[in-house]
Amino acid sequence: MNSQELAERPGGFRAALVVDDHPLFCEALAMTLKTVAGIERVETAGRLDAALARLEAEPAPDVVVLDLNLPDVTGFDGLIRLKAAVPQVPVIVVSSMADARAIGAALSAGAAGFVPKHSPREAFRTAFAALRAGQAYVPEGYIPCADPSAPATEREEAIQRLTLLTRQQAKILQLICEGKLNKQIAYELDIAETTVKAHVTAIMRKLGVQSRTQAVLMAREASFDRLLPDA
Repeated sequence: MNSQELAERPGGFRAALVVDDHPLFCEALAMTLKTVAGIERVETAGRLDAALARLEAEPAPDVVVLDLNLPDVTGFDGLIRLKAAVPQVPVIVVSSMADARAIGAALSAGAAGFVPKHSPREAFRTAFAALRAGQAYVPEGYIPCADPSAPATEREEAIQRLTLLTRQQAKILQLICEGKLNKQIAYELDIAETTVKAHVTAIMRKLGVQSRTQAVLMAREASFDRLLPDA
């Protein structure tokens, strides 16, 4: 979603979906969104699959608030798959992993904003005000790690390529990363094996790789362990 679409979003942000597997945090965040961000209705989901299922229903929420660390995702996979499913819905990442590299990677993966979990509740007021003005929100003091004119790192390039995948392709790539064969993927997704093969071909083309192994390695490039400081 670009800045003009955010600024022109009719009715503003009235309904939100919070995706986090900690019930107490969900409850506190729902109260915060209603109190300081003007959200009238807040739904919650504890896993990415549950969030994606909710997003298939109508009406869709106006905004998604996403914790990156979920039981059924690895790294930025959840954010990438959410954006593939509902590219028109802005996603605000709320995470305890809030160094400059994590923030930059989330923005590269399509996040409309990033609020560290330790932030005061007023940060959400500021974040939603920025979104309503058609601007991305980043924490005060955030400084990008790299020179914008410098070539993209391998991680940045991987994230950018992964964002090209459709929702179905992202799901199939996740299953490939789990070691599933085409026949198993076809059974799990209830589609023909030839359809899986076609998706795998499209995935490799979008990622610019020649094999399933290379696709898995690119997906892992977007994982959290790539953002941890060197020992």
